[in-house]
Amino acid sequence: MSAAEGDIRRVPYVNFPAQFDGERDEIHAVIDRVFGSGQFVGGEEVDALEVALAGYCGVKHVVTVNSGTDALTLVLKVAGIGPGDEVITPPNSFVASTAVIASIGATPVFADVLGDQNIDPQAIRSVVTAKTRAIMPVHLTGRIADMTPIMEIADEHGLVVIEDAAQAVGSRYDGRAAGAIGQFGCFSTHPLKNLNAAGDGGFITTDDDDAAARLRRLRNHGLMGRDTVNEWGVVSRMDALQAAILRLRLGKLDGVIAARRGHGEIYRREITAREVFMPPCREIEFNSFHTFVIQAERRDGLKEYLKERGIETAIHYPVPLHLQPAAKALGFGEGDFPVAEAQAGKILSLPVHQYLDAADIRYVAEAINKFYGGA
Repeated sequence: MSAAEGDIRRVPYVNFPAQFDGERDEIHAVIDRVFGSGQFVGGEEVDALEVALAGYCGVKHVVTVNSGTDALTLVLKVAGIGPGDEVITPPNSFVASTAVIASIGATPVFADVLGDQNIDPQAIRSVVTAKTRAIMPVHLTGRIADMTPIMEIADEHGLVVIEDAAQAVGSRYDGRAAGAIGQFGCFSTHPLKNLNAAGDGGFITTDDDDAAARLRRLRNHGLMGRDTVNEWGVVSRMDALQAAILRLRLGKLDGVIAARRGHGEIYRREITAREVFMPPCREIEFNSFHTFVIQAERRDGLKEYLKERGIETAIHYPVPLHLQPAAKALGFGEGDFPVAEAQAGKILSLPVHQYLDAADIRYVAEAINKFYGGA
């Protein structure tokens, strides 16, 4: 179908009903199994998911929690980070990656990003101080940050590397999976993620035996057994039903990623407007395309043009974190991170989910080209 005048094709940004339609019988079976067991928190479903995820990510331990934000918060605590410490992270992420640093009393220190929206290793190097305790790269859009130089900087200064891999399950960098490169990886299984639960959820990856054991205690009030608490924890346990749904969907994840990557290839081939930049993927990168983000001139006009033609888009994220009202006390202002700020005015997330077909993707690409005066 063409994007000719009056010829509208609806292209939703997400399509949860389609996911349920394709899994209806399997989801009902999962519900029957969990409700029949009477085990709703923790238990065999959670244990089995953790084993499966550890194998998928290539790590020794996975600790499931209640959200990706909890994953980051608990890891920061286990890493011994608190008041007086600095954590380096990019300013163009979702609010959680910076909020968790501030919430434990540490100081977020921003480093600007590269053209692919991921943190710039050289910018990291320029802001390391005696107070720096950790680097938290964010694998934005499903593309893993340039981890080789980041790990080198961390080794030079004795820093912990915490991968915010909330958007990157299934992604790889130089043969290694997201979450298996730094000391810790933190993932979200929010409904919008490629591996999605039917609500909030998250998990932590690590090869550190002691850290994994402590994380398991901290997610359950800090309990040792049933009646002894050696340190105060929180309640961040994964529900058995969410774990069972995630086990079901983990078996389908490679197909989900393959479909998204296929859509990305069509976009790269079919979008020809010179006003649109699509960050290329290097050979060492395997991008799972949680989002497909272009950087477009006259972005807001393009977004409205696409909406009129039935195409839903999103912006991840329109206001960099250092310019948010909550960050005022950090002392940053406009112009401090020029690359991230410039990208914030151009980025546009296109529909890329696995329930679209090639005709949908071509329709979007054709509409973009037409907006810029192409054929």
